Amino acid sequence: MEQMHMWLTIICDGAILMFEFIGVFILVVAGMVGIYNHIKKNPYTRLELAKGMALGLEFKMGGEILRTVAVTGWEEIGMVAGIILLRAALTFLIHWEIKTEQREFESMEGRRQEENND
Repeated sequence: MEQMHMWLTIICDGAILMFEFIGVFILVVAGMVGIYNHIKKNPYTRLELAKGMALGLEFKMGGEILRTVAVTGWEEIGMVAGIILLRAALTFLIHWEIKTEQREFESMEGRRQEENND
């Protein structure tokens, strides 16, 4: 039983590192693409940046959820829960921003089509 716990800890630690690394990588790439799109004056820059940030945060949150497997004390549980709540709030706000941006672009496209039809 002790050996199974050791293997579970090793697998969880590796998976946590993998999720954290992927999340950071996605955030960095999304930021660089956002800078490039901003320089090119792409109207979808904010939308694409928000989508990249949301995806990166979801990977980071996956790592935090896996981290709960190795938590042993109440203090650690509180800290991990706080981190998860903060990341969930950020993800919620970013998804709200994405929906707002998409609605704005859809309304602009609708107005353009109406103008072209007239």
